[in-house]
Amino acid sequence: MKKILLATVAVVALGATAPALAADLGAAPRYTKAPPYVAPAPIYNWTGFYIGGHLGGGFAGDNSVLGSSRFLGGIQGGADYQFAPNWVAGVEAQYSWTSNNNGSLVLPGGTLVSSNSDQLGSVTGRLGYTFGPALLYAKGGYAWKDGDHLAVTTAGGVPIAFTTSGNHRDGYTIGTGLEYMFAPNWSAKLEYMYYDFGSTSFVTPAGLAGTRFNDDEHVVKAGVNYRFNWGSPVAARY
Repeated sequence: MKKILLATVAVVALGATAPALAADLGAAPRYTKAPPYVAPAPIYNWTGFYIGGHLGGGFAGDNSVLGSSRFLGGIQGGADYQFAPNWVAGVEAQYSWTSNNNGSLVLPGGTLVSSNSDQLGSVTGRLGYTFGPALLYAKGGYAWKDGDHLAVTTAGGVPIAFTTSGNHRDGYTIGTGLEYMFAPNWSAKLEYMYYDFGSTSFVTPAGLAGTRFNDDEHVVKAGVNYRFNWGSPVAARY
């Protein structure tokens, strides 16, 4: 009986102390699920060299001998440098083959002046501001084209001997455009350029002496560039 009584007392005492021990150990830890990983926004780098091609159309300016419109296609290449940190400065060379527009301008008296030019080129600087994969830019610089092949005829189609003053080969161009990186190393652009090669005046014959016409053109181009390992993001923003 004494052993049974001692065992009973021990069980009761253990039951009384168990809650206190549990309180001393503290509550069981709770585990929370880690938030999903969110990739940092990429930083686009426009610095580097590129080459590409373009297609477009040209439209004559006012009082121009180039005609109404013509198709063109060509190649371009250049280099860009990004700084400060969203500005981009660069240089670009373009060369375009144009359709034989056989442009013409009717002068007073029905005299027809015709021109045929099928090459157009430029070397320009450009400055732009980038919004990540997009680049808005302006450009300007030297422009040239192959020599015009002028012909002058009367209203009846009779050729007229003539001489002119002015330079038809060298001029300038200005323009603006938007370029967008649509894949690593690849970008597409749409741009407008104005070409001005000055004006020309007839010296002879006497009936046309002093008559002046312009040599300018508005051009819209769409192009694609391949960028040598600079088109993809080069760093991550944390």
